[in-house]
Amino acid sequence: MPESAVLELKDISKSYFGTTVLKGINLSVKPGEIHAIVGENGAGKSTLMNLIFGMPVIHDTGGFEGDILMDGQIVKITSPRQAMELGIGMVHQEFMLIPGFTVTENIKLNRELTKPNLASNILGSSMETLDYHTMREDSRRALDKLGLAIDENTFVSRLPVGYMQFVEIAREIDKKNARLIVFDEPTAVLAESEADHLITAMKLLAAQGIAILFITHRLDEVMDCSDTISILRDGELVKYLSRNETSVDEIAELMVGRKLERGHLPPRQVDPDDNDLILELENFKVKMPGEQVRSFNLKVRRGEILGLGGLAGQGKVGIANGVMGLYPADGQVIKDGHALKLNDPKAALDAKMAFVSEDRRGVGLLLDESIAVNIVLTSIEAQQRFLRRTFLPGVRLLDQKAVREYAAKIIKDLDIRCTDPNQPVRRLSGGNQQKVCLARAFSLQPEILWVSEPTRGIDIGAKQLVLDLLVHFNREYGMTIIMTSSELNELRTICDRIALVYKGKVAGILKPDASDRDFGLMIAGKQPVKEVG
Repeated sequence: MPESAVLELKDISKSYFGTTVLKGINLSVKPGEIHAIVGENGAGKSTLMNLIFGMPVIHDTGGFEGDILMDGQIVKITSPRQAMELGIGMVHQEFMLIPGFTVTENIKLNRELTKPNLASNILGSSMETLDYHTMREDSRRALDKLGLAIDENTFVSRLPVGYMQFVEIAREIDKKNARLIVFDEPTAVLAESEADHLITAMKLLAAQGIAILFITHRLDEVMDCSDTISILRDGELVKYLSRNETSVDEIAELMVGRKLERGHLPPRQVDPDDNDLILELENFKVKMPGEQVRSFNLKVRRGEILGLGGLAGQGKVGIANGVMGLYPADGQVIKDGHALKLNDPKAALDAKMAFVSEDRRGVGLLLDESIAVNIVLTSIEAQQRFLRRTFLPGVRLLDQKAVREYAAKIIKDLDIRCTDPNQPVRRLSGGNQQKVCLARAFSLQPEILWVSEPTRGIDIGAKQLVLDLLVHFNREYGMTIIMTSSELNELRTICDRIALVYKGKVAGILKPDASDRDFGLMIAGKQPVKEVG
């Protein structure tokens, strides 16, 4: 590591509840250097940045191993305030602004300047008033450094989204000791012209001697502005490169590249056919915060396992939520030649579709209810199953025996580890909770199963069991499965095809054995160039 580095990380490792997310990371950034950090979702980028900035999530979960050095000296950063005192700033992907405050008030928040007056001369400094004139002058200088011609007296709520991002940056460079700024996906919410402006601003800051750590998934931005590049994969630093020594193709391949263990999947009685479509999405749009879908077009073959992949925030999670009526949707969803009524969860269920949500604890499960109730509840409400008739017309009661028998059978079939069907779901492990979610979806006897992030938050052994269950549903019952996942390797393990989502649209569809290069380029929104020769 060079002695002139502003920041050095030495042998940094971090674990969350027994799962290692960073493994022996070594990294440095020098004054005036733009150092890009790239990798897939879950590679460890955000954890590393949270660690540098002293975010509570790091220290509330046992801290980390290794050393952080500034100017060659080991420092302990246990809070964002300590990081800021050392000259480290951070521009988050989510805005940290107060809409009802002016640009100046946001830039100077918690660092307000005051001036004495008659009352303070008598009663002390606590009676001083805000020095708006000086604060506006400081804000203007910070905005000018970014080449931003907005009025420092404007309320933030009246600014376009792109300009809000620049106010965040102005706040960091207004700090007199700013030496290093972390940019966490700063262009994710910006239009192309705004993103270009931000890249120009980053170059201006670097020219003033400020070091920059730049997290992004846009590889063209990496090649446009970075001096050096660190590529993370599965919590490890796989390569450190100079921009002049690499290419977009190489970065894409290094981001994704790992051993593909597809194995031998069970055969089908009938293979999926391009001429036998079970579902079509045409000009489909979903308004889901952080996962908006824009003009999405997709054709799903009957009986296939189709993967939906891509980086966080690009829209992949919104697709299932929109089709199932959980978020406002527009466009056309055609099931077996018939248009589906949108924004109506019952219509989706009546069309023989089921959904396993990415938020199993918040949406997918009733944690204080029994396993049996969780498994059959949706079937009771949507299909009137597990109910028995009474002598009163129109009155039906829960068939407790049928519920017990069905729950016991599916618990055995899916190997849900529990004491009995009456055990509260809250007391199950994450992997077994996910199996209960799958059991509930399966009890609907769907023709199409949408499953979103099915292995999130469960251990590696349970992950494989869940993937095996999805293959079992597909092969044994001919169920068409559409699986959304941030784990590209899992999609490549069991899917027939994988649609990569970028900016709310299909960037392309690949076979699971396509090259790492092609996958890396598509998740970054770039089309692979076909080689000639």
